[in-house]
Amino acid sequence: MLTHLRRAAAACGGATSDHFLALRQFSSAVVAVSSVSDSDPTLPSSSDSQRKASRWLLFLPGAITFGLGTWQIGRREEKIKMLEYREKRLQMEPLKFSSAYSSDEELDSLEFRKVVCKGYFDDKKSVYVGPRSRSISGVTENGYYIITPLMPVPNCPDSVSIPILVNRGWVPRSWKDKFLEASQDEDLEDALPSPSHVDGSKSWWRFWSKKPVIEDQVASVTPIEVVGVVRGSEKPSIFVPANDPGSSQWFYVDVPGIARACGLPENTIYFEDTNENVNPSNPYPVPKDVNTLIRSSVMPRDHLNYTLTWYSLSAAVTFMAFKRLRQKNKRRWQSRR
Repeated sequence: MLTHLRRAAAACGGATSDHFLALRQFSSAVVAVSSVSDSDPTLPSSSDSQRKASRWLLFLPGAITFGLGTWQIGRREEKIKMLEYREKRLQMEPLKFSSAYSSDEELDSLEFRKVVCKGYFDDKKSVYVGPRSRSISGVTENGYYIITPLMPVPNCPDSVSIPILVNRGWVPRSWKDKFLEASQDEDLEDALPSPSHVDGSKSWWRFWSKKPVIEDQVASVTPIEVVGVVRGSEKPSIFVPANDPGSSQWFYVDVPGIARACGLPENTIYFEDTNENVNPSNPYPVPKDVNTLIRSSVMPRDHLNYTLTWYSLSAAVTFMAFKRLRQKNKRRWQSRR
């Protein structure tokens, strides 16, 4: 470039030495800037870092899906251990329930253990939870779980000493309809005035006439043996509506709430009847199948399917990332040629 400037200065006959010196200094500055721009590593290094970052971003979906597949393997192992634990507990001999199991830790130790207890059902305080579907010979029928307090039987040493809640099993929808009709009839009878009110006298006769009847009924009750499993409240999903005790609408098992509705303490024990000896002449309620307690909404085989799905997706997106990088490198190599 300096040679070209000298030739330009020579061609201009009127150019002085000062002009030549100025042109010489300008040409030196141009050469210096060009050399600095060629040797300055800041621009190419920043582009290289951006290029590397974009490469890592291409592999990010594959890494995430691979991690999800690995997480499903761990979940599958946990689910297998949990189901094996439940199965071993359910195969043990049933325990005789005692009121000594009062603390939460003692009740937790009974989880998934079969327990035997005796008492009588207070049917007037039954609660229907549902609707719950049941498939019979390929036909799906809607119904409810019926939960009834099991009350102590006087003068019976084998009876429970405190009331407990028992999920007796599945019943058809007609059971709840009849129960609501009977409850409405009882409420109507209680609302009607008694003959003593019509005469203007007191209604003490109602109190004294009912008490002996209740005592005779309780004394004549034969204790019922219930074989069940101690359970807790259900954990509803976001799609399950909230319970409405005021209108007797129960969509999921809430033990404290059902206990309050039945006039029992909130820490009342809750059983699920698993007795398999069902009377054919009286098939309802249908107790819960024990096998349902060793099943989960997501079984180990489902976790295995999820694992294969995530790993397959990881392999697919990683292959696409490699292919994309290969195309970029190929175009860059061709442009350099």
